[in-house]
Amino acid sequence: MTSGAQAKRRLTILGSTGSIGTNTLDVIRQLGGRGAFEIAALTGNGNVALLAEQAKAAGAELAVTADEGQYENLKAALAGTGIEVAAGRSGLIEAAQRDASCVMAAIVGTAGLAPTLAAARRGADIALANKECLVSAGDLFVAAVHAGGGKLLPVDSEHNAIYQVLEEHQRHAVERIILTASGGPFRQSTLTEMRDVTAATARAHPNWSMGLKISIDSASMFNKALEMIEAKHLFGMRPDQIEVIVHPQSVIHSMVGYSDGSVLAQLGCPDMRTAIGYALSHPARPALDVERLDFAKLSRLDFEAPDEERFPALRLARLAMQRGGMQSAVLNGAKEVALEAFIDGRVGFLQMAEITETVMEAMTAIPAASSMDDVFAVDGEARRIAKTIVERDAAAA
Repeated sequence: MTSGAQAKRRLTILGSTGSIGTNTLDVIRQLGGRGAFEIAALTGNGNVALLAEQAKAAGAELAVTADEGQYENLKAALAGTGIEVAAGRSGLIEAAQRDASCVMAAIVGTAGLAPTLAAARRGADIALANKECLVSAGDLFVAAVHAGGGKLLPVDSEHNAIYQVLEEHQRHAVERIILTASGGPFRQSTLTEMRDVTAATARAHPNWSMGLKISIDSASMFNKALEMIEAKHLFGMRPDQIEVIVHPQSVIHSMVGYSDGSVLAQLGCPDMRTAIGYALSHPARPALDVERLDFAKLSRLDFEAPDEERFPALRLARLAMQRGGMQSAVLNGAKEVALEAFIDGRVGFLQMAEITETVMEAMTAIPAASSMDDVFAVDGEARRIAKTIVERDAAAA
């Protein structure tokens, strides 16, 4: 290495074909591409054509499809490139265990738990965009990060914002953290209007371009509910220290309130690449080609308290945190089934919270997990009960 040359950073992206993954690859391109990063592994699910294209463009050492049925297609797409190919759960674990100093954990859902935990245990820095690691297995995951010795760098814009303005040497002076929420497409809708919404209308987020499920979670504020639980684990907060405020413009991404009355906020135009770049480059701030905030053109910043009657997911998150144990895993598993049923048109928009709460009331006394098997068992039981409720309601309709 020549004098003054900077070593390339080795990176693995778990979930490279999704929204976070594709934006991560764009950030890498902006930060120097192959000149600055070595890509140890990329993983995707069914879109093997995109995965193969990404692997070739990035010079990845390994490409993994989570769908074992797509193994031969991925292998054919990468024939002659020298890129290794794997599939299924074992392939995801192999990718996570590759020698990479940083792992972008962007696999959606519980499928991301095992590989992200494997990366944490070996000491990689985790750029975390998978909610389930903290919502369903928070204590286990945080313990694994600490034992491995890596850093935990949140990628969600809200948690990334808090990470930026939470002064490490002043943690004793933190009174509260304030998560901002856009309010989604139904911020001003009545309960009557919300009963009749469809998945197509619920996915139309006013500020962010996201996938179907996360857009609907945002519309129901379940996304914000999960972020409350994540914040508890990320920043060591009590439930009563975690607040949510509706901020339609999505310019302030979150805030930290201190004991002297000061509130520090992180602002920026809505663009997930800012949080991704910060996580990949920490503690440095990278130069990114993203829109700059123009205060002269910013006419106003609005705030309002969330309505927990119309958006009961926030109340359920607080209840799950207060109960402790594995109640958050119950909430998440039940919510996932209710969400799928809503997308399929089998339940209404407001029923998602009703189903989730019913399952939570049926599974209140669940102790903390001692292993991932505990997490998967509780998640599976919550999903089973939720499916029973969906089928019962569909039969009665």
